[in-house]
Amino acid sequence: MIVVDTSALIDSLCGTQRSLHQLTTLIDDGERLALPSIVLYEWLRGPRFPQELQFQEELFPRDQVVAFEAPDAAVAADLYRRLRRPRGRELDLAIAAMALTRDATLWTFNADDFSDIPGLRLL
Repeated sequence: MIVVDTSALIDSLCGTQRSLHQLTTLIDDGERLALPSIVLYEWLRGPRFPQELQFQEELFPRDQVVAFEAPDAAVAADLYRRLRRPRGRELDLAIAAMALTRDATLWTFNADDFSDIPGLRLL
């Protein structure tokens, strides 16, 4: 399973859609892609064009997003306590926790934001 970070969603669906080919290749290869509810929140709060929102809904319907659950909260809280500079990174830590609890890889273009998280695999 691959958990999609906000940066990957934006890079795939906005502007020049630089990563759209990579996204469609992952889908064509049969990879299971998961969009966390937290990523949907970050995505929706940004300035989005109607066609971007429609494309997101076709690829990642809202009723199929992965919810942030109690095990995710426990892992995210543990990361917050253990990492050197967790403040301001709460959403990133929650997204990372969702990948960790699902033994998934995280697809992100902000690798530096996640580089200090033990056991997290990045695409």
